[in-house]
Amino acid sequence: MKLSEKESDVVEASNIQLLNSILNSIPHTVSFKGKWSLIGTKLSDLKSQLSDLSQLPSSTLSVDILRSLSQTLSQTLSLSLICHSTQLPGGKLKTQNDVDSISAKIDSHVNDFDVLIKSGVLHDGVVSVSSVSSKREPIRIESRNLITRLQIGTTESRNSALDSLLGLIQEDDKHVLIAVAQGVVPVLVKLLDCSSTPEIKEKTVTAIARVSTVDSSKHVLIAEGLVLLHHLLRVLESGSGFAKEKACIVLQSLSHTKENARAIGSRGGISSLLEICEAGTPNSQAIAAGVLRNLASFVDIRENFMEEDAITVLLTLASSGTVLAQEYSIACLSNLIREDDNLKLLIARKGVIDSLKSFWDSAPAVRSLEVAVEFLKNLASDERLVETIISDDFIHRIVNVLSCGVLGVRVQSAKAIYRLSCNAKARKELGENGCIQPLITMLDGKAVEEKQAASKALSAILICSGNRRIYRKEQRGIVSAVQLLDPSILNLDKKYPVSILMSLTHSKKCCKLMVNSGALLHLPKLVEMEVEGAKKLQEIIGRGKLWGVFARR
Repeated sequence: MKLSEKESDVVEASNIQLLNSILNSIPHTVSFKGKWSLIGTKLSDLKSQLSDLSQLPSSTLSVDILRSLSQTLSQTLSLSLICHSTQLPGGKLKTQNDVDSISAKIDSHVNDFDVLIKSGVLHDGVVSVSSVSSKREPIRIESRNLITRLQIGTTESRNSALDSLLGLIQEDDKHVLIAVAQGVVPVLVKLLDCSSTPEIKEKTVTAIARVSTVDSSKHVLIAEGLVLLHHLLRVLESGSGFAKEKACIVLQSLSHTKENARAIGSRGGISSLLEICEAGTPNSQAIAAGVLRNLASFVDIRENFMEEDAITVLLTLASSGTVLAQEYSIACLSNLIREDDNLKLLIARKGVIDSLKSFWDSAPAVRSLEVAVEFLKNLASDERLVETIISDDFIHRIVNVLSCGVLGVRVQSAKAIYRLSCNAKARKELGENGCIQPLITMLDGKAVEEKQAASKALSAILICSGNRRIYRKEQRGIVSAVQLLDPSILNLDKKYPVSILMSLTHSKKCCKLMVNSGALLHLPKLVEMEVEGAKKLQEIIGRGKLWGVFARR
């Protein structure tokens, strides 16, 4: 219930009277004179603040703080009178502690009034409904009020303000954006630093986690840098299970940058995350694995994984966690083995291929398979593992997803085919299992990344003569490859479509189709650009045209 102006004036007048009494008393103190002199300076500042506050509209918030101040000032006056004598009833040590405690309380009040005056929240209290220019204005006002309350008052009042803030930002992402614009993030980070109770720390991490789920607010968290990371890692070490889960949500957003990844790796974060992967709730296991996936993408951090024996934990989670936990742990393992053939062989021996097969066959959605296909691609780059991949029927699985509706899965599948094609048996089986037609379809895809992956895969599997026969039967094969010679298609390595066409030049019919499709219009430019194989392809199909070998159909 809002207090009247008269009630506010009464509390304010009482505080002024108490302040004057204390300031008159301090010169007469003989015990701890230095400390009392400092307190007097603080009280003078406080008196000036009260004068400023009297010029502003009153509110329940300001009156609550004034009432709290009254209690402190009453205690201060009583203590100053005791210190008029060297004979201290409670003893010197106790009285010194009491004086220090009062000094700290006055510091807190000075801070509270400073925040209250500068925040502008007291002006918000008098904004009328008719003057509100936007339907979001009430949310802005409430956000400012809650942010102010988070910075002042008792532990109980801050806890209550946190509850209200969480209720507000859970309602709508736009409420999060408004609160962030009003400066809630630095206040939450500071609260995380000084929070004295596990309950407040847990709620604070929950609020920060909510902010991290709104993409356009993540940059504000990143701007808090190592200070926020430090507090989050402390939560991982000693927080409640719920707080750890929320901290992992924030770390998922922060662990995409190299600097943050290094900080997490060097401060024991990987060990804490692995502990959650072993003993956390199913949901927290998945989120922790998601953070580890991000960290493993940085080469500098991978040594930290080895030191913590992360492979064993990740392999266990890849076979027994929730679907999301399996996906993230497989993605993490994929990042770790990318440039380490010995590690590829090690995890293969530990049964990762069986886990991969199980995840692949039980994935609830095709989109989840992107990490599995990428992992297979990374394994396939080690020729020692290709035979195992073939024998476990992954050729059939890869070809099946080449025509799926998820771009990332198609691209990773084509890249895996390119890696597998280092093996003659794999090239043959890929062709026999029907990979050529969907790869040709990918040559006509909208994304350059898809065109590139498909042309690269085809350039490799067409080394097999049987695959070339299959390719020649596909109506769009040559036309689609010729179209990729166009120099105006940027960020596509032309040597791969050139290689595709070169592999078909033994067929006069194919050469004629290349010419009719416009290959000779693009090749001179590619020769000038020194694209590998372009000059030879130009000579072959150009010579054929000159000699008239294409005169008959």
